[in-house]
Amino acid sequence: MRIAVAAVFCLLAWAGPCWAKEGQIIDAATGKGVADATVTLDARVVQTDASGHFKDDSGAMLIKARAPGYQAASAPSAAFWSGGATLKLTPFRPKALYLSMFGIANRGLREAALQLIRDAKLNALVIDVKGDRGLIAFRSDNPLAAAVGAQRTITIPDLHALMQALHQQGLYTIARIVTFKDNPLASQRPDLAIKLANGAVFRDREGLAWSNPAQKQVRDYNISVAVDAARAGFDEIQFDYVRFPDAPSGKKFANPTTQATRLDAIAAFLGGARQALQPYNVYLAVDTFGYVCWNTNDTGIGQRLDRIVPLVDYLSPMLYPSGFQFGIPGYRNPVAHPYEIVRLSLERARMRTGVAPIRFRPWLQAFKDYAFDRRVFDYDEVANQIRGAAEFGSDGWMLWNPRNTYGGTGLAASEISASAGSSVCS
Repeated sequence: MRIAVAAVFCLLAWAGPCWAKEGQIIDAATGKGVADATVTLDARVVQTDASGHFKDDSGAMLIKARAPGYQAASAPSAAFWSGGATLKLTPFRPKALYLSMFGIANRGLREAALQLIRDAKLNALVIDVKGDRGLIAFRSDNPLAAAVGAQRTITIPDLHALMQALHQQGLYTIARIVTFKDNPLASQRPDLAIKLANGAVFRDREGLAWSNPAQKQVRDYNISVAVDAARAGFDEIQFDYVRFPDAPSGKKFANPTTQATRLDAIAAFLGGARQALQPYNVYLAVDTFGYVCWNTNDTGIGQRLDRIVPLVDYLSPMLYPSGFQFGIPGYRNPVAHPYEIVRLSLERARMRTGVAPIRFRPWLQAFKDYAFDRRVFDYDEVANQIRGAAEFGSDGWMLWNPRNTYGGTGLAASEISASAGSSVCS
């Protein structure tokens, strides 16, 4: 009788422990279990234990997994459970160039970047899907995008086709989304904008308006862009300008924020984005100011490492030496010490967060200095930055040039390419 009752209980509680199966996520190179990998089981998400094991009582149709330092992978449930209940993740460290929404559409810039990727044995591309002026590069179904004029310039007519073409070339694709710096949204919807105390819409040094991170509609708008990019096949979603604007000189904001309210708004956005993106098994990254690696407060903009790191897969500090106007301890002239800027900033960030180096992938400078001696960042400067990231152990690196031109970087030289470590492009 007790056996019969137990059997009935299992049938009624089919999603419970009676039906749980144990699987494992393993490193394709070593065969060892991958600890703390994120496993997506349809609508449910679990983390692997220290040996890479997880339990599935969901009856999911597809097993998906990802972990920093690896390419994401998936397998149909039937094949997974009948094939040894293991899923292999391939170690991978992106070495990326950046193309704006206009750069990806410009044949000359695009082909030059892709040729350099082939010559230098790079393996990744960062592409704007929502650019610095708030324009969305592809056709979005979000009615707000059309209403505010964010769709007036479509530079990527078929996002799915672009992803397919780039993946066929073995490239890891990163969708850059400029988030709260959003001139179309804030200009056309002042109720969603950052405002000054006199009621006017705030505009930054470029004359661009910013949307308000504290507004849920603003956060949801950007999350919808990210979901569209994930559906199109991007491997990673990278949010830039995930912050409040700098305080304007001599002016005051309406409804002043505090550090606590700023941090809460940014965390609410990233938490919402993480939840919305989970079904797509894409990596999530956030760009931060370089000095955020050093500052213990939120730098007045809502960026503090301890609040960001639990919500993302990767932190991508912008470690451009030209952006370190005050230098760092021991190095007052940052453009003369690109290696130290990168290496020491990453070390400080690791010390403050306690996470592994693989959780970081920095932006590096591939443009002419604008703040100190106007030097050109070419072979030596780029190589030293890459060496700093590689010796730290970061998950690769990304090169930024606003003009999308990388011909003078010396990237094709074997010693630069090799310095980033081995990686797989397939």
